[in-house]
Amino acid sequence: MNSPDLDRSRAVWRQIAAVIVDRIESGQYPPGARVPSVVEISTEWDVAASTAQKVLAHLRTTGYVRAEVGIGTFVADELPS
Repeated sequence: MNSPDLDRSRAVWRQIAAVIVDRIESGQYPPGARVPSVVEISTEWDVAASTAQKVLAHLRTTGYVRAEVGIGTFVADELPS
């Protein structure tokens, strides 16, 4: 999976979150599908785990994903409008 280059002069976590939201909205990650983990985000975009955690926390609070402890993070069944 090719990731777009990040603009390091802007909040990187917001850029990554925007890419994942685009993937969700395009159907690349359909409802119920697993989204990348902290480790996978860190690896794909070469960012710290704390940055990846911020991405997933933002996606949870905005309603795009739901977390299941010990299982993973999944695309919400109903996306925000």
